[in-house]
Amino acid sequence: KNIYIICGKTDMRKGIDGLATLIQDSFELDPYSDSIFLFAGDEQEVRHLSQKELRWLLEGLSIQQPKAIQPSAKGTF
Repeated sequence: KNIYIICGKTDMRKGIDGLATLIQDSFELDPYSDSIFLFAGDEQEVRHLSQKELRWLLEGLSIQQPKAIQPSAKGTF
């Protein structure tokens, strides 16, 4: 699954059809794909999120976690 956060002012009164049109026309993404679209009021951009970043966001954390432990490569210690 792809996860995107759509930043910038978004009129949520547009309803699902208006938001789908925004995703398709402004960001050239398929709103009917197997994706999750989140909306936030920051700069005007779209950003792809990892599953880990989505979990952090839903837990109330910043998606920027510089001290997070990175997964190690298999077979290395």
